[in-house]
Amino acid sequence: MGSQRVIESLVGLFILAAFAALVILAFKVSGLTSFFKQEGYTVTAYFDDIGGLKLKAPVKVGGVVIGEVTGVTLDPASFKAIVKMNIYNKFNDIPSDSSASILTAGLLGDNYIELTPMYSQDVLKNGSVIEYTHPAMILERLIGQFLFRVGGGQGGSKTETGQANVDSGNTPAKAQPINVNNEGAKSQ
Repeated sequence: MGSQRVIESLVGLFILAAFAALVILAFKVSGLTSFFKQEGYTVTAYFDDIGGLKLKAPVKVGGVVIGEVTGVTLDPASFKAIVKMNIYNKFNDIPSDSSASILTAGLLGDNYIELTPMYSQDVLKNGSVIEYTHPAMILERLIGQFLFRVGGGQGGSKTETGQANVDSGNTPAKAQPINVNNEGAKSQ
């Protein structure tokens, strides 16, 4: 009877430990909290468009995570997005003329900031502002631009000579195509 009780207690402890491990893993993966917050310095960048960039998004150099986004606000004067980043202290030699781009992880993944180091001898430090930024590429805009170019733009189409045939709305219901032969003479 006593050994049965010990086995039940050990199984109960094992289940509690497994549940605690799952809770810690869920918090760590979700990014809601960080149990081991790394100390760092704050760097700011101004972007025209941040797309779907969120708090806690990673900051990377060459694919290696060197920090995270700690704040996103709007500048009321220029209407640019102000992004504050916490760069971990062990990465204290990033050149001050580095550029920041907002990229997407995969085709439809989350956005992150990629820093591209340049050649300055000065380094980023607490309170530095990254001057060179590249806004996020919005998939919907890219698709719209592609469709606009494929469609010939402005609702028109391209003729056989490569010139745009813009539909002004005053064209007859049935337009006759113009064929150009090798001598340059036009025939219909």
